[in-house]
Amino acid sequence: MITSSVGYASAGRAFQGVLVSDPSLSGTRPAVLVLHGGAGLGDHERERARRLAALGYVAFVPDLFGEAFENRAHGMSVIQALVAEPTVLRERVTAALGCLREQPGVDPARTAAIGFCFGGLAALELARSGADVAAVVSFHGGLHTTAPAATGRMRAKALICTGSADPYVTREHRLAFEDEMTLAGADWQVVVHGGALHGFTEVASGPARPGCAYHEGADRMSWSAMRDLFEQTLRSPVSAAPTP
Repeated sequence: MITSSVGYASAGRAFQGVLVSDPSLSGTRPAVLVLHGGAGLGDHERERARRLAALGYVAFVPDLFGEAFENRAHGMSVIQALVAEPTVLRERVTAALGCLREQPGVDPARTAAIGFCFGGLAALELARSGADVAAVVSFHGGLHTTAPAATGRMRAKALICTGSADPYVTREHRLAFEDEMTLAGADWQVVVHGGALHGFTEVASGPARPGCAYHEGADRMSWSAMRDLFEQTLRSPVSAAPTP
Protein backbone atom coordinates (compact mmCIF):
# COMPACT_ATOMS: atom_id res chain seq x y z
CA MET A 1 0.00 0.00 0.00
CA ILE A 2 1.03 3.60 -0.58
CA THR A 3 0.23 6.09 2.17
CA SER A 4 0.71 9.81 1.65
CA SER A 5 -0.21 13.07 3.34
CA VAL A 6 -2.56 15.31 1.37
CA GLY A 7 -3.68 18.83 2.22
CA TYR A 8 -7.04 20.46 1.58
CA ALA A 9 -8.74 23.70 2.59
CA SER A 10 -12.13 24.63 3.99
CA ALA A 11 -13.38 28.15 4.76
CA GLY A 12 -9.85 29.51 4.46
CA ARG A 13 -8.34 27.00 6.90
CA ALA A 14 -5.74 24.39 6.02
CA PHE A 15 -6.35 20.73 6.84
CA GLN A 16 -4.39 17.53 6.30
CA GLY A 17 -5.41 13.97 5.55
CA VAL A 18 -3.96 10.53 4.83
CA LEU A 19 -4.48 8.95 1.40
CA VAL A 20 -4.12 5.16 1.06
CA SER A 21 -4.18 3.18 -2.19
CA ASP A 22 -2.90 0.00 -3.79
CA PRO A 23 -0.28 0.91 -6.44
CA SER A 24 -0.63 -2.48 -8.15
CA LEU A 25 -4.10 -1.55 -9.43
CA SER A 26 -4.50 0.30 -12.70
CA GLY A 27 -7.23 2.53 -14.04
CA THR A 28 -9.68 4.57 -12.03
CA ARG A 29 -11.25 3.12 -8.90
CA PRO A 30 -14.07 3.95 -6.50
CA ALA A 31 -13.04 5.95 -3.45
CA VAL A 32 -14.11 6.23 0.17
CA LEU A 33 -13.77 8.94 2.80
CA VAL A 34 -12.93 7.50 6.23
CA LEU A 35 -14.07 9.95 8.92
CA HIS A 36 -12.51 9.84 12.37
CA GLY A 37 -14.01 9.79 15.84
CA GLY A 38 -13.81 12.37 18.59
CA ALA A 39 -10.17 11.56 19.37
CA GLY A 40 -9.14 12.71 15.90
CA LEU A 41 -7.35 10.95 13.08
CA GLY A 42 -5.73 7.88 14.60
CA ASP A 43 -4.60 4.31 14.12
CA HIS A 44 -8.14 2.94 13.95
CA GLU A 45 -9.05 5.05 10.92
CA ARG A 46 -5.71 4.37 9.23
CA GLU A 47 -6.22 0.63 9.67
CA ARG A 48 -9.71 0.81 8.15
CA ALA A 49 -8.34 2.84 5.25
CA ARG A 50 -5.75 0.14 4.58
CA ARG A 51 -8.48 -2.51 4.63
CA LEU A 52 -10.49 -0.53 2.09
CA ALA A 53 -7.42 -0.10 -0.11
CA ALA A 54 -6.87 -3.86 0.01
CA LEU A 55 -10.41 -4.25 -1.34
CA GLY A 56 -9.56 -2.04 -4.32
CA TYR A 57 -10.78 1.35 -3.12
CA VAL A 58 -8.81 4.56 -2.75
CA ALA A 59 -9.28 5.70 0.85
CA PHE A 60 -8.82 9.18 2.30
CA VAL A 61 -8.80 9.91 6.03
CA PRO A 62 -9.17 13.68 6.50
CA ASP A 63 -8.52 15.52 9.74
CA LEU A 64 -11.79 17.33 10.42
CA PHE A 65 -10.52 19.33 13.42
CA GLY A 66 -7.45 21.06 12.02
CA GLU A 67 -5.92 21.50 15.46
CA ALA A 68 -4.42 19.53 18.30
CA PHE A 69 -6.52 19.42 21.46
CA GLU A 70 -4.85 20.75 24.61
CA ASN A 71 -7.06 18.61 26.81
CA ARG A 72 -10.38 16.77 26.86
CA ALA A 73 -12.35 19.93 27.61
CA HIS A 74 -10.85 21.63 24.57
CA GLY A 75 -11.74 18.68 22.39
CA MET A 76 -15.29 18.52 23.64
CA SER A 77 -15.81 22.23 22.97
CA VAL A 78 -14.62 21.85 19.37
CA ILE A 79 -16.81 18.80 18.77
CA GLN A 80 -19.87 20.36 20.39
CA ALA A 81 -19.46 23.46 18.23
CA LEU A 82 -19.33 21.36 15.04
CA VAL A 83 -22.37 19.34 16.10
CA ALA A 84 -24.28 22.52 16.90
CA GLU A 85 -23.32 24.13 13.56
CA PRO A 86 -23.67 21.34 10.99
CA THR A 87 -23.09 23.76 8.11
CA VAL A 88 -19.43 24.10 9.14
CA LEU A 89 -19.01 20.35 9.52
CA ARG A 90 -20.68 19.72 6.17
CA GLU A 91 -18.36 22.23 4.49
CA ARG A 92 -15.28 20.47 5.89
CA VAL A 93 -16.40 17.02 4.83
CA THR A 94 -17.43 18.33 1.40
CA ALA A 95 -14.00 19.92 0.99
CA ALA A 96 -12.35 16.61 1.91
CA LEU A 97 -14.55 14.83 -0.60
CA GLY A 98 -13.51 17.30 -3.30
CA CYS A 99 -9.88 16.67 -2.45
CA LEU A 100 -10.37 12.91 -2.70
CA ARG A 101 -12.05 13.21 -6.09
CA GLU A 102 -9.02 15.06 -7.45
CA GLN A 103 -6.54 12.32 -6.52
CA PRO A 104 -4.91 10.13 -9.18
CA GLY A 105 -6.72 6.85 -9.79
CA VAL A 106 -10.04 8.02 -8.32
CA ASP A 107 -13.26 7.74 -10.27
CA PRO A 108 -15.09 10.89 -9.06
CA ALA A 109 -18.46 9.38 -10.02
CA ARG A 110 -18.01 6.50 -7.56
CA THR A 111 -17.49 7.84 -4.06
CA ALA A 112 -18.78 7.07 -0.58
CA ALA A 113 -18.09 7.98 3.04
CA ILE A 114 -17.85 5.99 6.25
CA GLY A 115 -17.35 7.25 9.78
CA PHE A 116 -16.84 6.09 13.33
CA CYS A 117 -18.51 7.79 16.35
CA PHE A 118 -18.18 11.53 15.58
CA GLY A 119 -17.18 10.53 12.06
CA GLY A 120 -20.40 8.56 11.65
CA LEU A 121 -22.34 11.71 12.43
CA ALA A 122 -20.12 13.61 9.97
CA ALA A 123 -20.87 11.09 7.22
CA LEU A 124 -24.60 11.52 7.82
CA GLU A 125 -24.27 15.30 7.71
CA LEU A 126 -22.59 14.93 4.32
CA ALA A 127 -25.56 12.88 3.12
CA ARG A 128 -28.06 15.34 4.59
CA SER A 129 -26.39 18.15 2.67
CA GLY A 130 -27.40 16.48 -0.59
CA ALA A 131 -23.84 15.62 -1.60
CA ASP A 132 -23.55 13.50 -4.72
CA VAL A 133 -22.09 10.39 -3.09
CA ALA A 134 -23.33 6.85 -3.64
CA ALA A 135 -23.47 5.78 -0.01
CA VAL A 136 -22.63 6.71 3.56
CA VAL A 137 -22.08 4.34 6.47
CA SER A 138 -22.17 5.29 10.15
CA PHE A 139 -20.51 2.96 12.67
CA HIS A 140 -21.75 3.75 16.21
CA GLY A 141 -22.19 7.39 15.20
CA GLY A 142 -24.52 10.06 16.50
CA LEU A 143 -27.86 10.35 14.73
CA HIS A 144 -29.23 13.69 15.94
CA THR A 145 -28.86 16.87 13.90
CA THR A 146 -29.98 20.46 14.22
CA ALA A 147 -30.56 20.56 10.45
CA PRO A 148 -32.67 17.55 9.36
CA ALA A 149 -32.56 16.37 5.76
CA ALA A 150 -34.98 18.17 3.48
CA THR A 151 -37.50 16.14 1.52
CA GLY A 152 -35.95 14.71 -1.64
CA ARG A 153 -32.48 16.09 -0.91
CA MET A 154 -30.51 13.01 0.13
CA ARG A 155 -28.87 11.23 -2.79
CA ALA A 156 -26.75 8.78 -0.83
CA LYS A 157 -27.95 5.43 0.42
CA ALA A 158 -27.45 5.47 4.20
CA LEU A 159 -26.45 2.50 6.35
CA ILE A 160 -26.44 3.00 10.11
CA CYS A 161 -24.78 0.34 12.25
CA THR A 162 -25.43 0.93 15.93
CA GLY A 163 -25.43 -0.98 19.21
CA SER A 164 -28.61 -1.73 21.13
CA ALA A 165 -26.80 -0.97 24.40
CA ASP A 166 -25.10 2.24 23.23
CA PRO A 167 -25.82 4.81 25.99
CA TYR A 168 -25.04 7.70 23.64
CA VAL A 169 -27.31 6.61 20.78
CA THR A 170 -30.54 5.54 22.40
CA ARG A 171 -33.68 3.90 21.06
CA GLU A 172 -35.30 7.34 21.06
CA HIS A 173 -32.47 8.65 18.88
CA ARG A 174 -32.96 5.77 16.48
CA LEU A 175 -36.70 6.35 16.21
CA ALA A 176 -36.23 10.08 15.63
CA PHE A 177 -33.68 9.33 12.92
CA GLU A 178 -36.01 6.86 11.23
CA ASP A 179 -38.76 9.48 11.23
CA GLU A 180 -36.35 12.03 9.73
CA MET A 181 -35.25 9.69 6.96
CA THR A 182 -38.80 8.64 6.17
CA LEU A 183 -39.98 12.25 5.88
CA ALA A 184 -36.97 13.03 3.70
CA GLY A 185 -37.75 10.14 1.35
CA ALA A 186 -34.22 8.82 1.79
CA ASP A 187 -32.90 5.34 1.00
CA TRP A 188 -31.79 4.13 4.44
CA GLN A 189 -31.42 1.19 6.78
CA VAL A 190 -30.57 0.86 10.45
CA VAL A 191 -28.83 -2.28 11.68
CA VAL A 192 -29.03 -2.67 15.47
CA HIS A 193 -26.43 -5.03 16.94
CA GLY A 194 -27.79 -6.66 20.07
CA GLY A 195 -25.74 -6.10 23.21
CA ALA A 196 -23.19 -3.84 21.49
CA LEU A 197 -22.06 -0.68 23.25
CA HIS A 198 -20.60 2.51 21.80
CA GLY A 199 -17.31 2.15 19.90
CA PHE A 200 -17.93 -1.50 19.06
CA THR A 201 -15.50 -1.47 16.10
CA GLU A 202 -12.56 -0.19 18.16
CA VAL A 203 -10.41 -2.78 19.88
CA ALA A 204 -9.08 -0.07 22.19
CA SER A 205 -12.55 0.57 23.60
CA GLY A 206 -12.82 -0.59 27.19
CA PRO A 207 -13.25 0.33 30.87
CA ALA A 208 -11.35 3.60 30.45
CA ARG A 209 -14.15 4.80 28.17
CA PRO A 210 -17.51 4.50 29.96
CA GLY A 211 -20.26 3.05 27.79
CA CYS A 212 -17.76 1.79 25.21
CA ALA A 213 -16.52 -1.72 24.42
CA TYR A 214 -15.25 -3.65 21.45
CA HIS A 215 -17.75 -6.21 20.13
CA GLU A 216 -16.22 -8.65 17.67
CA GLY A 217 -19.51 -9.86 16.23
CA ALA A 218 -20.89 -6.38 15.66
CA ASP A 219 -17.59 -5.25 14.17
CA ARG A 220 -17.46 -8.16 11.73
CA MET A 221 -21.13 -7.99 10.73
CA SER A 222 -21.21 -4.21 10.28
CA TRP A 223 -18.11 -4.28 8.07
CA SER A 224 -19.69 -7.03 5.98
CA ALA A 225 -22.87 -4.96 5.60
CA MET A 226 -20.75 -2.03 4.42
CA ARG A 227 -19.00 -4.21 1.85
CA ASP A 228 -22.34 -5.45 0.53
CA LEU A 229 -23.60 -1.88 0.17
CA PHE A 230 -20.47 -0.80 -1.65
CA GLU A 231 -20.69 -3.75 -4.01
CA GLN A 232 -24.16 -2.52 -4.95
CA THR A 233 -23.36 1.18 -5.22
CA LEU A 234 -19.70 1.58 -6.15
CA ARG A 235 -18.74 -1.35 -8.34
CA SER A 236 -20.80 0.00 -11.25
CA PRO A 237 -21.04 3.63 -12.39
CA VAL A 238 -23.38 5.68 -10.26
CA SER A 239 -26.39 6.78 -12.26
CA ALA A 240 -27.10 10.48 -12.28
CA ALA A 241 -29.43 11.51 -9.48
CA PRO A 242 -32.05 14.18 -10.10
CA THR A 243 -31.32 17.59 -8.67
CA PRO A 244 -33.66 18.23 -5.74
